[in-house]
Amino acid sequence: MTPSQVALVQTTWAKVVPIAPTAAALFYGKLFELDPELRPLFKADIASQGEKLMKMIGVAVGGLEDLGALIPAVEDLGRRHVGYGVEDKDYDTVATALLWTLEQGLGTAFTPEVKQAWTETYVTLAGVMKSAAAKAAA
Repeated sequence: MTPSQVALVQTTWAKVVPIAPTAAALFYGKLFELDPELRPLFKADIASQGEKLMKMIGVAVGGLEDLGALIPAVEDLGRRHVGYGVEDKDYDTVATALLWTLEQGLGTAFTPEVKQAWTETYVTLAGVMKSAAAKAAA
């Protein structure tokens, strides 16, 4: 991720924060539409799960300028996801739902550059999570 991509992710996330509950509802609605088999992985009520998701994304976005400090927390998240039953293929579904949600929430501010910055960010962090998950499962 380039510094300009980090800045784009952070500035656009700041626009999502005020609509976080709506964004979370959109995300989970799209996620379960894309893959209904993921629904049973979420034991908590979806509103509280959405709050956790928004907080987690906020922490990750806030930590993008210091990936060295962020990576251990992302690795831990990846290890925990093994216990939840998350598989590698699920990360692609999450990416699709996340980018769709950002597009809905940001409207015209979701430019091709913003989409690329978010894609790069997601691919980077999901790669760290998947690697940690694979090590934990081995």
